[in-house]
Amino acid sequence: MTAPARLLTTAAETGTGGVLLWVVLPYVVLAVFVLGHVWRYRYDKFGWTTRSSQLYENRLLRIGSPLFHFGILVVLIGHIGGLVVPKSWTEAAGISEHTYHVTAVVLGTLAGVCTLGGAAILIYRRRTVGPVFSATTRNDKAMYLSLVVTIGLGLAATVAANIVGGGYDYRETVSLWFRSIFAFQPDPDRMTGAPVLFQLHAISALLLFAFWPFTRLVHMLTAPIGYLTRPYIVYRSRDTRLGTRPPRRGWERVG
Repeated sequence: MTAPARLLTTAAETGTGGVLLWVVLPYVVLAVFVLGHVWRYRYDKFGWTTRSSQLYENRLLRIGSPLFHFGILVVLIGHIGGLVVPKSWTEAAGISEHTYHVTAVVLGTLAGVCTLGGAAILIYRRRTVGPVFSATTRNDKAMYLSLVVTIGLGLAATVAANIVGGGYDYRETVSLWFRSIFAFQPDPDRMTGAPVLFQLHAISALLLFAFWPFTRLVHMLTAPIGYLTRPYIVYRSRDTRLGTRPPRRGWERVG
């Protein structure tokens, strides 16, 4: 079946709203994410930065930044493992569903709390420290809002479904939908049957990734590989007496 025919069949089975949300929107976001980064790198290389505000305030930054970055790193690794790695692979590796479920819920909840806590400290810092607040743009505010909403919905979905509720195996629905997008065989029915909080989390994440290339978040895709091959920078002191007398061995008297 050709892609247009499959899309028409899917629309007839799922509904236009489901196709727009779980087929059209992901591909639009994917195109914006890739092309947006290409455009940003080509036309805004000097803006490809975190715009660090460490010089303005360091005490709160030392607490909030590691908390946020380590938390988001664990969240990212957990999402990659849960969405990309098939359930059959973890079972073949000897990891039972119960072990995977408990580990994912505990680590995911802790990482989500750490990420939101770090974000709260960073936002408080930006709002209360004058120079940092002055350096905060509307783009930064929208970025923080998108991040907090996406992470908050993900944490709420985990708590509601797996801690308060009776448990929910998202690898049977959300993960299969996610992989179907990249396999170019979209299966929106997997998402239309998912709990509402998981749907809202997925939509907020898609909108965040569409916004990503135009924010300071681009620095997460940058690695200082050039440092490995660039020549050393040699620093020399300026001595006005150089050339006027022969150099002396050993330490030179000061004062």
